[in-house]
Amino acid sequence: MNIDIKLHKGDLPDELMLGDKISVDCEFMGLNVERDKLCLVQISTGNKDAHIIKLNRETYNAPNLKKILENKSVNKIFHYARADLLFIKKYLDVKVENVNCTKIMSKIARSYSDKHGLKDLIKEFTGQDISKSLQSSDFGGDLSDKQLQYCAKDVIFLHEIYHALQKILVREKREYLYKSTIEFIHSRVALDLASFTSDIWSH
Repeated sequence: MNIDIKLHKGDLPDELMLGDKISVDCEFMGLNVERDKLCLVQISTGNKDAHIIKLNRETYNAPNLKKILENKSVNKIFHYARADLLFIKKYLDVKVENVNCTKIMSKIARSYSDKHGLKDLIKEFTGQDISKSLQSSDFGGDLSDKQLQYCAKDVIFLHEIYHALQKILVREKREYLYKSTIEFIHSRVALDLASFTSDIWSH
């Protein structure tokens, strides 16, 4: 598959137009938000393109990226938004508006399966079998071609997956459950930032 990959240093270009629906993913140095920094943000318009922003980890000064993330008129499709929004809030200090999450969509729509990882969703809805072997690689230094390809594949399929899951939610009359659940996402991120990482609804 040919993917149009653009690597941007620090921020998105001023002149770049991405439209009103984008898919977004992030790469970190690890999963501990207090220790491991946010390294990359990937964005795709769904047209086999990937804009990979290698952030300045000293300043996190990325006004163009922040403006898009805060824009309420732009639909942002994540997979496991909880983690990405946590690192974005911590390091970019913005609240991402108009959020959708294919992992949450999958858990509500695909009750016929217990596999809700991105690799599983890509396989089911696009027929592509991608490798996740570089998921734990070092994204803090110079990026290899294989790493760039990996980052791109984490976002280019999300539009197609989103639309497929949306159809199931509507068909099974579960769209209202998803909408009410996704409204909680920012509260969940705030709880994570406050170190309430366990299930607050458990006994």
